[in-house]
Amino acid sequence: MFSAMPFGFLFIFVFVFGSVMSLSSLHWLGIWVGLEVNLMGFIPILVYRGIVQETESGMKYFIVQALGSGMIMLGSLMSFNVSLSWETVSFLHLSSGLVILIFGLMLKLGSFPFHFWLPSVMAGISWMGCLVLTTWQKVAPMFLLSSLLYNWDNSSFYGMSFLIIIAGFSSIVGGVGGLNQTQIRALLAYSSIGHVGWMLFCGAVSESALKIYFFVYFMTSICVFMVLWCFENSLYSQIGSLGSEKSKVNEFCLIFMLLSLGGMPPLLGFIGKWLAIWSSCSGYFPGCIFPLLAGSLISLFYYLSLLFSLMFFSGSSLSSNSNQLGNLNVNFSLSEEENNIWVSGASLSKLQGSYKLLIINSILVLNLAGGILISLSLLLSDFA
Repeated sequence: MFSAMPFGFLFIFVFVFGSVMSLSSLHWLGIWVGLEVNLMGFIPILVYRGIVQETESGMKYFIVQALGSGMIMLGSLMSFNVSLSWETVSFLHLSSGLVILIFGLMLKLGSFPFHFWLPSVMAGISWMGCLVLTTWQKVAPMFLLSSLLYNWDNSSFYGMSFLIIIAGFSSIVGGVGGLNQTQIRALLAYSSIGHVGWMLFCGAVSESALKIYFFVYFMTSICVFMVLWCFENSLYSQIGSLGSEKSKVNEFCLIFMLLSLGGMPPLLGFIGKWLAIWSSCSGYFPGCIFPLLAGSLISLFYYLSLLFSLMFFSGSSLSSNSNQLGNLNVNFSLSEEENNIWVSGASLSKLQGSYKLLIINSILVLNLAGGILISLSLLLSDFA
């Protein structure tokens, strides 16, 4: 990534700084500026390789985020016309400006009913772009929306009700939308929509639950996309081609990560959902959790379908590569210098393979040990 884009660290710093600026600002004008800085830093990371699909997805993302920023600016201006203040605490009375502002944050977040753009964008970008899009890019909109609705009109009832309704629909859409997907990126996009629903629900019932769930989701997503990146991009564009990788260790690692993302106990991804269910029952909202559980079970169904694809399907990628190699005229008479280059290249490939294996083993230990440790710590606490 950084060899193709020399200023990659600068762009990463820019979009991280934009999110931090939005979260730390007390005025909606500063929040809007931070979101724009974040957008300007993230767009080059999406399109740096110059691939047509990535450029198209980058344009889609830019248009959607620009529309969301315009809605935030329009809503803040309309609210400023009523309250004569840019401070966030002065925008808590129900008005048309506040509604437009909330819809702008939901559009940036990719929650229901503004989820339409996320699968289309993720279908054309790299695994590292998918990772940033589904994790860090949700930090500022999620916490701003949760904070705004939780303190709505000096009474959290309306804001909590709205969050719970949107959370239920997001979880169901995330589950149902992934059923007929054949691309892994689109499937993980619908999974992200479902997780957004769970995070919105956690924001409605408990702020600490939202923080813990987002941290667990962040770590689990890093593990999933790092595994997919290690097993390389081209072979895993389609679900049917997953079986073309003959290594059983690779298949086991990918299955392990996907089940963790789906919330299978006792893995790390289960902890956030367990905490959300506990907070719901202790906060006298036990009936509100059922739509989220339904969407989560549907999501787990297509994770298991992906598991069966890994176990029983065989792709044709390797055979096509073999046919292409068969058409080449290879000269096996290597000079001494060429032989040294070939040996050094083989050694480098072996070193990269061991490096990727170390990453995968670390990820497995993190998921299993992290899930068990967090489970024990939550058992000894009050989930406060």
